[in-house]
Amino acid sequence: MCLCLTQFIFAQHKGNYDQNIQISRQNIATGNAQVYGPQSTKHRRNINPSSSIIIDVHALYNAKASSYTAMFNISQIGPTAEETHKLVNERIDNVRKELIAAGIKKDDIAIDVISFVPVYEIEVQKKLFSTKYNEVPKGFELQQNIHIRFKKTQQFEKILAACAANEIYNLVKVDYFIDNIRAVYKKLQTSLVSLVKEEKEYYKLLGFDLSDYNVVMADDKYCYFPKDFYQNYQAYNSVSFEALKKKKGVTKAKKQTSYYYQPLSTENYDIVLNASILEPVVQVGMQIKLVYSPKPKEQKQPPKTEVKTEHKYYVISPDGKIDVKELKTSN
Repeated sequence: MCLCLTQFIFAQHKGNYDQNIQISRQNIATGNAQVYGPQSTKHRRNINPSSSIIIDVHALYNAKASSYTAMFNISQIGPTAEETHKLVNERIDNVRKELIAAGIKKDDIAIDVISFVPVYEIEVQKKLFSTKYNEVPKGFELQQNIHIRFKKTQQFEKILAACAANEIYNLVKVDYFIDNIRAVYKKLQTSLVSLVKEEKEYYKLLGFDLSDYNVVMADDKYCYFPKDFYQNYQAYNSVSFEALKKKKGVTKAKKQTSYYYQPLSTENYDIVLNASILEPVVQVGMQIKLVYSPKPKEQKQPPKTEVKTEHKYYVISPDGKIDVKELKTSN
């Protein structure tokens, strides 16, 4: 009973996004049951020695946004341009009043006009020998985007409630902003430089003098926002044993798709600042890579040796006789 209760609690804590994985509920620890689903493949990694020394360090900073901007789309149709504009203004004014009462400043609400176009319908005109279809204007359509800036995530619920009360349901996106991104990069840079120093000391203790190596380096920095890290899944079970017993057909229902925030995993990072996160954050990363290659050894040139040469010259007489004489030099 304790074992079953433990497995049940673990499953609930794990979540539903991988519910399609089936795990035997029998006593797996004793080896009496077969295990289904992906197994752990985290074995010891093989490393290959090399004459080069590589220092590759990564750092990640989970930065909470300083402010947010939510964008809602509103669409309104009306019989005339004046009536359409009036209806839109009434809805937006109501939203603005509720948000100001909730603590959001008037300057943090902006309106962006997207389109204002006439709407046409098809009018059928029948004659004795023909039928014509004519497009005639029937009204106007006005589309606008409402930009709302807020600084606390708790305010977003009030923003949603105010928009829904005025029939504004189309949430386009939520942007995240950091006031001083340079300060974040500075913290990452300081942490990585300190780690590089530790790595150099480590190799020095192993007996490697890095002054005997040529070095090349590369660095990189990046920034990711939450909107790119939402994944989806469907948690359901379509098997119906009751339908099998009653021998009746099964009517399939539309399965709901759930979404969840899946940030960058920290398993491949050497330094993680603000590792524990409660809400979606802006993830700022930096990498420094140093490659040390042994300096080529200087080849010693052999000593120079003096080579003594004997100089000779040839004397040719008018009658054709050749006489060889040695040339004496001061050397």
